Amino acid sequence: MKRSPAVFLMIVLLSAATLAQDASAPAVPGESFFPQQSSAASAREEELYKDGSDYLDESQWQKAADKFADVADLKGKRADAALYWKAYALNKLGRRSEASSAIAQLRQQYPKSNWLRDAGALEVEIKQATGQPVNPATQSDEDLKLLALNSLMNTDSERAIPLLQNVLSSPNNSPKLKDRALFVLAQSDSPKAEQIIGGVAKGQSGPDLQIKAIRYLGISGTRYTNTLKEIYASATDTRVKKAVLQAYMTSGAQEPVLAAAKSEKDPDLRRSAIHQLGAMGAKSELMQLYQSTSSPEDQDDIIQGLGICGDVAGIEQIANTTKDPKVRAKAIRSLGIFGGNKARPMLVQVYNSGDTEAKRSAVEALFVNDDAADLVALARKETNPDMRRYLVQKLSIMGNKEARDYMLEILNK
Repeated sequence: MKRSPAVFLMIVLLSAATLAQDASAPAVPGESFFPQQSSAASAREEELYKDGSDYLDESQWQKAADKFADVADLKGKRADAALYWKAYALNKLGRRSEASSAIAQLRQQYPKSNWLRDAGALEVEIKQATGQPVNPATQSDEDLKLLALNSLMNTDSERAIPLLQNVLSSPNNSPKLKDRALFVLAQSDSPKAEQIIGGVAKGQSGPDLQIKAIRYLGISGTRYTNTLKEIYASATDTRVKKAVLQAYMTSGAQEPVLAAAKSEKDPDLRRSAIHQLGAMGAKSELMQLYQSTSSPEDQDDIIQGLGICGDVAGIEQIANTTKDPKVRAKAIRSLGIFGGNKARPMLVQVYNSGDTEAKRSAVEALFVNDDAADLVALARKETNPDMRRYLVQKLSIMGNKEARDYMLEILNK
């Protein structure tokens, strides 16, 4: 499904202001641009401001606009905030010309107000809604510049894309601005935009932007899978390859992650690929991978991946079939970590039928699972002094009632 650049960028750039926010503090401490108010006037202002905020909460835009207009007329400490919220409410009513006038009044009367930035963002939104072109070059604030570019992207992408490319190539722009320019490009279906962000993801604009571009390719879905494959195949930097694996996971592309887990020579990257398969819920792929490898280290990572995706049955199968005692011990312990209550009968069965090492692993798993009841039952019937001592040792550091009662039972014998 195609994502709307406007929706995504508004989420990133326009965090919702809380209605209780008091942003009327002066820009320079101690230099207030508001006149002193009497206590009665101040109380009246607070009452009106609260009423306006309540109406905003209830989406009663006209009543909110009226209340905030009254607050602005008092010219007290909340006047600048009131002008912003008046403009906001008027914009909600579709009265965008009046909203723009309120913003202009805010700029003229309170040039040091902390609300000017929010007002600038609202103004860009108003112009975008009315189809007015917004010139990014006239915006000095980085957030507003990106909003203007996004607006232009929606209305005239052919003009916006070169501007975004200039943002990425200019050494004078901040990493934050370049990051957001990549975000806008990644949401576009334009072939030119895909070409630009693909080039950045291949390292044409340096390593830092490359990693960010790769992440945005993942967010954009599977349409960039082939590009990511090319990057992974040609990359020599481990950071870049890990970023590609993460992008595969984000986009839901299991096939190239499985391929990396099978063929990657770097054990750290292979481990990352296996864990990504777990995060993607790729149970059958992980079991397929387990059957194809004889490396205990890889098998250990596969068991962890199965735990991440909640495949308790797969872990149990490995515990019951593997000939490697270390791998079996890892699988048994993982049942305790990932299996929850449904793993407890399996662990008791492992204890009753296993050798000493398997028994100890089962005890550790039951301990991690906080299953004092089964540990107590096993301790009561255990005839081997060493194993019984091991069970009691685990129970002695458990804080639940069954364990405490058993400790008292031992003391009273």
